[in-house]
Amino acid sequence: MRAELRIGTSGWVYRHWQGLFYPAGLAAEQLLPFYAARFDTVEVNYSFYRLPSREVFVAWREATPPDFVFAVKASRYPLVSRFWVSN
Repeated sequence: MRAELRIGTSGWVYRHWQGLFYPAGLAAEQLLPFYAARFDTVEVNYSFYRLPSREVFVAWREATPPDFVFAVKASRYPLVSRFWVSN
């Protein structure tokens, strides 16, 4: 059996990474391409709170290499609404 290991982080937009991971002054639209040149996956926490639009997903795809993997966290809304309906 073949296993594949991917290394990434939980998100890529963090102000305190400017000047540490990202070059100081790197434009916001360059953060994901810069990140994707160094890692091959990222966890998207944003989707837990609000589902990104189709255009956002397309922009992310276009900013990353073809083999880049987004681990998109499921929305909290089905879980929360089910809890409130059943209680």
